[in-house]
Amino acid sequence: MNKLSRDFYRRDDTLLVARELIGKLLVVPAENGARVAGMIVETEAYLGAEDKAAHSYNHRRTPRNEITYAAGGRVYVFFIYGMYFQFNVVTGAVDSPHVVLVRALEPVAGIDTMRARRLVKNPSAKMPDKNLASGPGKLCIALAIDRSLNGADLGGERIWIEDYRAVSADEIKTGKRIGIDYAEEFAGKPWRFWLADNPCVSRK
Repeated sequence: MNKLSRDFYRRDDTLLVARELIGKLLVVPAENGARVAGMIVETEAYLGAEDKAAHSYNHRRTPRNEITYAAGGRVYVFFIYGMYFQFNVVTGAVDSPHVVLVRALEPVAGIDTMRARRLVKNPSAKMPDKNLASGPGKLCIALAIDRSLNGADLGGERIWIEDYRAVSADEIKTGKRIGIDYAEEFAGKPWRFWLADNPCVSRK
């Protein structure tokens, strides 16, 4: 196990953090301690007060997003559409509410556990590995991420990120973020990163 240090998350360049999270391993142990993990293959950066797509745009501060104002290395989980949780990594310094949304994972460990969670309403159905965590809501179901993890320390034992695979710059694609058409001039910013040709990416 080689957990990322707090210094990794606390850098000022959130776009660099979002890019460098590609190829890292997100680990959320099951209740029995079994390892459940996936390689990060897609991320989006949200740059705080300046970013019209961020929950903290214009220094908005609420009970929901308060953890984003903490020092980098914490977990920010929010609920969306009344249906799905979304997992974010808090980055940067205290009172600089930048985050990186993890959009998709490639399953690596605990795949049967992921499948059981994703198919809890229809356990006899079939689902290929590539679909288990190929979206921000899907990966939260597959890894049992919910608001109980909001604020968790990524250096702790409940959830963490490890070094895993070295990814070269030419393997990473960039493009605009998804589902933020309301963000005016920020809607087209190329702040989404994904692993080229990976079948688990949510959208090519």
